[in-house]
Amino acid sequence: MKTALIQQKYYAIKSKTLQITKSKIREASKHGAHLIILQELHQTEYFCQSEDTKFFAYANSFEEDVKFWANVAKENSIVLVTSLFEKRTAGLYHNTVVVFEKDGSIAGKYRKMHIPDDPGFYEKFYFTPGDLGFEPIQTSVGKLGVLICWDQWYPEAARIMTLKGAEILIYPTAIGWFEEDSDDEKKRQLDSWITIQRSHAIANAIPVISCNRVGFEADPSGVMNGTHFWGNSFICGAQGEMLAQARHQNETILYANIAHARTKEVRDIWPFLRDRRIDAYDCLLRRYCDED
Repeated sequence: MKTALIQQKYYAIKSKTLQITKSKIREASKHGAHLIILQELHQTEYFCQSEDTKFFAYANSFEEDVKFWANVAKENSIVLVTSLFEKRTAGLYHNTVVVFEKDGSIAGKYRKMHIPDDPGFYEKFYFTPGDLGFEPIQTSVGKLGVLICWDQWYPEAARIMTLKGAEILIYPTAIGWFEEDSDDEKKRQLDSWITIQRSHAIANAIPVISCNRVGFEADPSGVMNGTHFWGNSFICGAQGEMLAQARHQNETILYANIAHARTKEVRDIWPFLRDRRIDAYDCLLRRYCDED
């Protein structure tokens, strides 16, 4: 199965960004991609750098956004993974993936479960934690375990998706460097980000797709300088092997062929799921195992 992810920057206004993304999707489809993944909150800037109620207006167009991307999926006959700002009602919003089938129908949704609250990533101000659980989404190209950005640090999420039959793990993400960090710290952060996601592939014998944005986005509050999103989107196989990786500041359409049969081959040799000691994992349901 030919897969593509689109790594790009934000083009100052939503309408221009949407049209550029749409053209890149068309290009990827013409090159044979059947599954296309977009980055986290790809329609706008990463507005969570600051806390400002004006940004809630971005979620007002959620239903229109769904219709727009449904048409894009149908026009190109692709399975499309989008990342949208969902408004359920006033004061209740989610960071939501919507997956579209080749005919434009909605295959499923995932609402971000792990919500960060750190300098430059004030997501708890905007997003309610997801309430749909970790449920893979069945599509014509396979069963997709879609998670979002901060979810990528949690092996529990990847494992549950795998145990529920996901054939691919997919992470739309928005992560980058602060200018205040040293070069060594930037390297450590990037290495950690790549390593944890490749480890999910290895531990679960499942391909992983991680789609990140690029470009500098200023902090609208002026408290910090802003964020250089570090790109480095990648697709790796069931043993964590790199199938394709983007550069850190280049917009690109990244392609890779994913073979579902490879997962079985790897699991037959490295049967990690078989050897799990599910009788001894009760402690995982606690915040910290400091009590009997």
